[in-house]
Amino acid sequence: MKISALNVALMSVFAALYYVLSTITPYVPIVAGIKINLEALIASVFGLVLGPYLGALASLLGVAVAWTLPPGNMSPYGLPFLLSPPLNALVTGLVFYRKWKAGFLVFGLLIVAFLFTPPVQPLPENLYVGIAVLWDKVIAMLLILPCVKLTKQLASLGTVPLCFMLTFIGNQVDNMWGSLAFATPVVYEGIFGMPLDAVRVAFVLSPFLYPAIRIAQAVVATIIAVPLIMALKGTPWLWQETNILTFE
Repeated sequence: MKISALNVALMSVFAALYYVLSTITPYVPIVAGIKINLEALIASVFGLVLGPYLGALASLLGVAVAWTLPPGNMSPYGLPFLLSPPLNALVTGLVFYRKWKAGFLVFGLLIVAFLFTPPVQPLPENLYVGIAVLWDKVIAMLLILPCVKLTKQLASLGTVPLCFMLTFIGNQVDNMWGSLAFATPVVYEGIFGMPLDAVRVAFVLSPFLYPAIRIAQAVVATIIAVPLIMALKGTPWLWQETNILTFE
């Protein structure tokens, strides 16, 4: 992959856009300082437009700046989750630009890693925690297959269904990293000061909220992504590699 001056300029512009959105977008409070930054949904669009690698870099730069500069305050509560938007952009871009096996692998590894965290161990005693957290992530990961295997059929319905599925997948990757990071003792105990039993309760309650938020984020991201991709079709502004929609 060649990185041109245009690529670097686009990456900087998108990172700045992330920061601007972080200053005006409300967040959803969860518990004990945990919140969902709704501007993170734009990371899926980064992956679609800039590709998996530049999109991930732009997201990482944007979220780092948003965490550092006002209204961010370098809070330790947000530090463990800085990789969520970049992973969103990475997996979304990998699937869209026909590197879906790598995206599937990244998502799968995050899911498997969660099963070895203290809130889920020992198995099968605490399997209910894993099921509560992972059921929607497994569905999202499996949605990668129809995105790449049934592309023509889905594309016949228009760009919207594919973009919605891709942005939903990306936002679930974001959530998966957040869950994995929070499930480590240095985070839930060291940063948030929560005992293990309370963490399990929080995880069991989360399925009633997170899927709805991720669907809403995917809807908004799709509204942004579809006209943007169509406007950039055939221009050097869209990452110039073959994608699952095979723009010509």
